[in-house]
Amino acid sequence: MAYQRIRQPKLSDVIEQELERLIVEGTLSAGQQLPPERELAKQFDVSRPSIREAIQRLEAKKLLTRRQGGGTFVSENIWKSFSDPLLDLLSSHNETQLDLLEARHAMEGISAYFAALRGTDEDFAQIENCLRTIRKVQETDDIEAEASAVMAFLVALTEAAHNVVLLHIVRSLAPLLEQNVLQNLKLLHRRSEVVEKVSKHRANIVEAIVSGKPEKAREMSHSHLAYIEETLLDLTREESRRERSLRRIQQDSDS
Repeated sequence: MAYQRIRQPKLSDVIEQELERLIVEGTLSAGQQLPPERELAKQFDVSRPSIREAIQRLEAKKLLTRRQGGGTFVSENIWKSFSDPLLDLLSSHNETQLDLLEARHAMEGISAYFAALRGTDEDFAQIENCLRTIRKVQETDDIEAEASAVMAFLVALTEAAHNVVLLHIVRSLAPLLEQNVLQNLKLLHRRSEVVEKVSKHRANIVEAIVSGKPEKAREMSHSHLAYIEETLLDLTREESRRERSLRRIQQDSDS
């Protein structure tokens, strides 16, 4: 019987695969700078030429990029599956905002479910930290900062779900999602009791996740978004009635 020789993988191949794995799982995120070659060589316990060869191949795949002035970074475009013009178009139409809210039911519901099922203590600590950040930002009345904090919370939930496809979908949609959150918050902040209730809903989701109750976590997520949707529709109708009244008053003053 003839035995085939087992080919040992090149060190640069192993390093390339490991860096790809870190990018896929989200440990290395878009725009993040890699340590210098010297430090990477020390971490992998290999020579610098092996590191350099792996990085060059990842550059060719457009996963990494070198910036003028030094430094190697994960490509900024890695999660841009939606073009900027399309994102701008979707975010500028009110009708799509409700469509996006409906889509969030699916993404956030399944994220909450799997986060409760698979999340680690480290994941839970990160989620709880994001929740504290949201509360802290709410005290400043900075709605844009609050939207950014809520987006970080949504990403933390998705990371805790340990589903890399779901994570990359959420990250690719991040600009659109954050714009949706911002537009929603601008309306919701008109009623302080609504903001308080939304915060309680968010805390209930986290409690279910940390307690390891996937079904309840998904249910709490759906209830949270359904309440936001219902309130937004009510506020929109209220705004429409206000505009109608103002037009009527304006017409009466002109006549």
